[in-house]
Amino acid sequence: MALRSTKYLIISAFCFFLANSAWGQTADFSEKIISQESASQKTSVDLRLKAGDYEYKLTGSEISAWIREETDLLFAPDYLSEIENSNFCAYKKEISCKMTFSEKKQNHIKKSSLFIFDTASVEKFVENLSQKIDKEPEDAKFKIENGKVSAFSLNQKGIALDKEKSLEILIDYLESRDKKTEIALPYDLIDPEVSIDSIDSMGIASLIGEGRSNFKGSPKNRVFNIKVASNRFDGILIKPKEEFSFVKTLGEVDGEHGYLPELVIKKDKTEPEFGGGICQVSTTAFRAAINSGLEITARRNHAYPVSYYNPQGMDATVYVPKPDLRFINNTPGYILIQVKIEGTELVFYFYGADDGRKVNIIGPKITERNSDGSMKTTFTQQVYSKDGDIVREDVFKSSYDSPSKYPHPGSSNDILTVKPNGWSDREWKEYKNKHGI
Repeated sequence: MALRSTKYLIISAFCFFLANSAWGQTADFSEKIISQESASQKTSVDLRLKAGDYEYKLTGSEISAWIREETDLLFAPDYLSEIENSNFCAYKKEISCKMTFSEKKQNHIKKSSLFIFDTASVEKFVENLSQKIDKEPEDAKFKIENGKVSAFSLNQKGIALDKEKSLEILIDYLESRDKKTEIALPYDLIDPEVSIDSIDSMGIASLIGEGRSNFKGSPKNRVFNIKVASNRFDGILIKPKEEFSFVKTLGEVDGEHGYLPELVIKKDKTEPEFGGGICQVSTTAFRAAINSGLEITARRNHAYPVSYYNPQGMDATVYVPKPDLRFINNTPGYILIQVKIEGTELVFYFYGADDGRKVNIIGPKITERNSDGSMKTTFTQQVYSKDGDIVREDVFKSSYDSPSKYPHPGSSNDILTVKPNGWSDREWKEYKNKHGI
């Protein structure tokens, strides 16, 4: 009998706890309860967020998506219920409830609403907002005029949203009864590595090397792409000991960034794609790096010999994200890249600090040539110190396939039947008319 009484007391206490506890107090830590007044206020007005020069209008409907309302029935002894169907135990679905909850108590049932916002949703919003606000700093760009270094593009500071503090500010706003309509979010300004004030300390005093290539005979789209890509490198500075990445500096290659469709070597064929002709730029940069005595850390030759890159063996193919062309600035100062187009010749000039090194290039020479157009080549880069000691000797070997393995679109054995990616409807129509498709 005593055992039954003990069980009854435990069940009664448990049912009473269920009936009197506020729903949501055991909610996940990533959720927070706010008042009905605060929820109503925050979802009825727009909130303007500012970070530097950037502004974002956070609408009430966006905030509503972060907040949900949940209702519950609670036992309140001092409250006289107006609920017609007050079957509390049926609502609670607790078997033990009927044993302890009398019909008299059902006249004191109160409906309760809780407004809960999900902090994880706010955190995701802040993360997405930072991607719109954050901006990398821009280094100043320079050029050589009359033997002097001058700036043609000023440096600009970057900006980075303080995501942790911004999240705290937004959560505090949602929890409070504050009626503000504008919030300034914290951010950090990021200084560029190179400013116009640092010209004198860069050590740029003379031409240390140059690279040349000829794109004569290129179609107009290819010439256009060469000019667009070349502009990405004109005025770029390479810090001492920095590993320069051509692909990283080049950035995205598509129509939005100013490129036109042109032929590129891809997999087992030559096909049109945005940016065809960029390898003319990478090849010229490679030659400038070689002639400057820089250490090449990544370079790949083209799949087959291309006439634009004569003499064969001194080319460098690139494709975003790889293969890449990379080299290290192993000179004592900064290197300034200046790019010019002289007629049909593309020229990369590397200016920097002359440490007395001498560079000797042996080759390139063809070591194997086959009737199908395939070949192998080699050349050697020798770098000597100012004292005449050899400090590095690198051999660059290239192996080229037969061009016939990479058919061009429109050739007699490979007429396109499907519009290539990146072609406009007009370009595709002109192509079909030309080939009678």
